[in-house]
Amino acid sequence: MSIRLPRLVGSIVEAALTPHPVDSYLELVDPSLTWRDVRATVVSVNRPTERTVRLALRPTRQWKGHQAGQYLQLSVVIDGVRHSRCYSPANSSAGAWSPIELTITAHDDGFVSTYLRDNAREGMVLGVSQAQGGFVLPAALESAVFISGGSGITPVLSMMRTLISRKFTGPITFLHYARTPADVSYRAELAALAADHTGGRRDGAANIDLRLYYTRGDDENPGRHFSAAHLDGIDGFAGADLFVCGPPALMDAVNAHVTDAGLTNPVHSEAFVAAVPVEVDPDEPITGELTFTRAGRNADNDGRTILDQAESAGLAPASGCRMGICFSCTAVKKSGCTRNVVTGELNTEADAQIQICVNAPVGDVELDL
Repeated sequence: MSIRLPRLVGSIVEAALTPHPVDSYLELVDPSLTWRDVRATVVSVNRPTERTVRLALRPTRQWKGHQAGQYLQLSVVIDGVRHSRCYSPANSSAGAWSPIELTITAHDDGFVSTYLRDNAREGMVLGVSQAQGGFVLPAALESAVFISGGSGITPVLSMMRTLISRKFTGPITFLHYARTPADVSYRAELAALAADHTGGRRDGAANIDLRLYYTRGDDENPGRHFSAAHLDGIDGFAGADLFVCGPPALMDAVNAHVTDAGLTNPVHSEAFVAAVPVEVDPDEPITGELTFTRAGRNADNDGRTILDQAESAGLAPASGCRMGICFSCTAVKKSGCTRNVVTGELNTEADAQIQICVNAPVGDVELDL
């Protein structure tokens, strides 16, 4: 019988330090020291457009790698409070300990994205979850059509880069929609890939058909949104899988065309939806229901913090300081809106890590507890 000594020692140490995880103490010594959690050091920072920042990350040994198209949760401490957001790596799929490339677009209401665009620097240590998500390449593929808009470029670029690294020989078409040429964060890289993979699949390599469209125009050159004509003349379209990632308007337009035209191509999609701010009226009555999915329990929202309500429901989630400092109580919010009772910040993102000791539900909230 084999004994996994490091895991055994870790369990003993963690038990001795309960209620705080070992990583909460190690972080006080060195942010990159970690026993279980994945963290990553920023090794380079570029800002390819005014609204984006590109980070090259060196993850700790716990990183298991990602499949092209998946996303991870990136966390950063801002003014003493840890915030998490989901981003998709843009580099090709790679295994454990592999580097991570993230390109983050600062949206108008993007608190974390704006902070990272303005403050990311080499040497910064960030929290990283393991990769997750089912928007991935299928096992078998004849040809591929990638359609993306705005920030949705990163997962499909990862897919295309992965196909290239695997010596994929089928045709690839890459359609991308951006406001203007200056808003295409990977414009030079896409042009270089297309230039290296055109002209009849030299040496059996994939042929890349790059099509860029700009949605903001002027009187002489009006903006161009998705239309059926943008798919005209695609090599190998009859046998192609479609991969779509972008804002709802683009997703709806592509899906409507697929339905109206009676296309039978497999469609793989992942919506990119920026969080919508929610105004909370303090005079409104407290409503909603808390759902603890793992425990299979529900509770009417009474307005207290999620930790308090979970304990009242008979659960015993991990917790420590109960003041939003130690992160012992961090859990994944599957859906719904929460309000940080310390900062007042609202969080409407799905699959977001939150500190349940300082967050209260706003309406219906589903938690992985």
